[in-house]
Amino acid sequence: MFGRKNAGATESPAAAAAEPVEVAGPRADGPFDVTERPIESPDEYVDLGSLLIRMRPDIEVQLPTEDDVVTAVLVTSGGSAVELRPFAGARSGGTWDGVRADLREEVDKRGGTITEIDGPFGPEILAQFPATTADGTAGVQPARFIGIEGPRWVVRATILGAAGLESTDEGVFVEVLRDLRVRRGEEPRMLRESLPLVIPADAQRVEEE
Repeated sequence: MFGRKNAGATESPAAAAAEPVEVAGPRADGPFDVTERPIESPDEYVDLGSLLIRMRPDIEVQLPTEDDVVTAVLVTSGGSAVELRPFAGARSGGTWDGVRADLREEVDKRGGTITEIDGPFGPEILAQFPATTADGTAGVQPARFIGIEGPRWVVRATILGAAGLESTDEGVFVEVLRDLRVRRGEEPRMLRESLPLVIPADAQRVEEE
């Protein structure tokens, strides 16, 4: 895993001057594509390639890797976390519908339960998986699956821990999502292909326990 050394970030291409684009619907207050809304204070953001995250004192950003490839972004706060995975979406939208169907099947295979609701970003899933607690007794692991569709991209956010127990339009993780900028790029990509995430130059390695 990798953690950021500090909350500062060097200026990135996303900070280039651009005229704000009006966005309606669930994304009216963010997250935005970098072409829709310029970053006014680039020093507040960490540039991870396809995702730019606004740093704040109550979060820590980690980058899980497999074979030195970043697979997701993990933002932790107060004992809970949100995992962010950006991928290519259809130009006409509707990609999240198919992803939700896959998630329902996955939860069912793991013996979990789901509740589908309308959240602040649209349809989402509240799930509970069977788990074993620290003292060896049976318990549950909650997870809140949120899908946010933008211009040819989708961000899947999975909130884990106590913060994943219920749908709410408030809290640190919703604020992190609203502040996100997504850099889709113009490269042709397969539907649901992962968008590249990169480790910033000023990151420090955090050894896993």
